[in-house]
Parts: sequence; C-alpha cells; structure tokens
Amino acid sequence: MPISNYPNGFTSGLTVRGVPLTVAHPGQVFFVNGSSVLAPGGVGGSNGNPGTYQRPFATIDFAIGQCVANRGDIIFVMPGHTETVSTAAGIALDVAGVAVIGLGVGSLRPTVNLTATSATVTMSAANCCFKNILFTGGIDAIVSMIVVSAADCTIEGCELRDVTGQMTLGILTTAGADRLKILKHVHKGDTAAGTNAAIRLVGGDNIEITAEVIDGNFATGGIDIVTTASTNLYVHDIGRFYTRNSADIFLIDTITGSTGQIGPNINLRLTDNAANITEAITGATFVVMDPVNVVNLAGEKGMLINWVASTDA
Repeated sequence: MPISNYPNGFTSGLTVRGVPLTVAHPGQVFFVNGSSVLAPGGVGGSNGNPGTYQRPFATIDFAIGQCVANRGDIIFVMPGHTETVSTAAGIALDVAGVAVIGLGVGSLRPTVNLTATSATVTMSAANCCFKNILFTGGIDAIVSMIVVSAADCTIEGCELRDVTGQMTLGILTTAGADRLKILKHVHKGDTAAGTNAAIRLVGGDNIEITAEVIDGNFATGGIDIVTTASTNLYVHDIGRFYTRNSADIFLIDTITGSTGQIGPNINLRLTDNAANITEAITGATFVVMDPVNVVNLAGEKGMLINWVASTDA
C-alpha cells in the first residue's frame, strides 16, 4: 500500500479525530535498502535514487552524504540490508545530528560486514546515532570496528560479532568522545584468543555504558581505558559479561586516575577459579555500587565483588 504524502505540509498543523499529529523530528528522512525485498511498487536500492521508501539508496555512507548537519535527518536502513566495508571510514557518520536506524530483528537486522583489517566505521560528527545495526568481522584481526571521535554520540542496541577470526578491538574512542552513550550493547566475540577489548576508551568525560552481553576472549579486559584518564565514567546494567581469557578482567584503568561509578546490576563470569574476584575491576579511583556479582567456576553461584565497603565513620 503506497504511503500518502502532502508535499507542502499543513501550515497550521494536522488534527485527526481530535488528536494533533506532530513531526517527531525536524529533518529529512532517507531510506537505504540493499535487499531483494522491496517496498510495494518500489525499486531496488541505488545511489541514483532519491532515497525514498519506494526508491531507496543503496548504501549507508551515500545516505549520510545527502544529509544536512544539525537538521535532525534520519536514515532508516531496511530489514535484510547488507553492505561491505573494506576501507578505513568506509562508513563515516560525519554529518552532525544524523541518526542511522536499522529496521528488523534477529538475522533481519541490517548488517555491515568489515572485510579488511584496516576497515572502520567512524563517528566523527557530534550528536550522531547508530541504532539496531549488526556489525560483523569478515576477516581476522580487524584493528577496530567502530571509532568514535565526536561528542554526544550514541550507539544503541547494536551488536558487534566475530565471524572470521577475532577483532582486535570492538569500539575505540578518542578523547573527544565526551558524553558517548553505548547502550544495550552486544559484543559476541570468538572464544579463541586475539581480542584485546570489547570497548577501549581513550579519555572522554561522562561516558555511559550498558550492555546485554559482552562475551569474548579479552586479553586486556572487556572495557579498557588507555592513554588518557576517563572522568565520570558510568558503567551499569551489564546483563552478562563472560571473558574466556585468564586475565579475568571486566574493566581495567591502565592509566590510573580515571573516575566514575561502576554498577549497579553487573554480572561477571570469569575463567579461572582463582583469587580474582576483587581484581575483575581495576582502578582505585572508581566507586563500585552493588550489586556487582562475580563467579569464576561452573556450578557455583556468583558473589558480590569484595571491594572495601564504605563505613559510617
């Protein structure tokens, strides 16, 4: 069924059955569809199309290039869409205020497959968003899948998944990624060695991280802070963290001096049955808010992380 459209809008707004209808965004809407399932009466994706629902673009990066900074443009990526990234910044979210939203669930989520070790998806403009996109590693030893260097960006409900070998890093930030939100994140890494961290932070203020799953063989740690201290970091609501590496570290501040709150509602599964409960989170200048549960052997129940408790003294 075609979508109706009134090209010049309604100057005084529109009310249907007494309910005012408002546009939830001020900008343009574009569609991307590289799948064989087309809109009714529509055609296949092409960057020669106007980017409408029935005449979508073929690639996400081209759609980004059609956006206007800070207008609030939205790019909807259709279910079943797949595309390959083989170069650095092969998809560059470099227009401020743009949201790239994947449609579909499960295997129908739009998939971006990285096929070179230097291939990256970048977020270099402020106030941008990726939502509900599956990023896959189609080659071993990808240096970093997503690189964020701008402030006030969001990665929500996305999944990073190893398919061939192991990505070295999942998400990498620079010190410019202030107020980054990584929400409802899924990292499904290979069980073999080769990954350093799911998320590596290089500085950044007021970053927030939540995750449904972070699973992999993390030589350094699930979340790794390097080079520049991160301030006021907030990591909470991690449904399941599982490291297959004997380093047994969920979060590590290799700089020391990073600040923030770790917890509540974090569940950590370690590999070795050892004295590693306290050490699962390193960084003396963080505070921990229970419950942060840690278990290190199959058949056992997790215990609260045994950091030094505050006293009313």
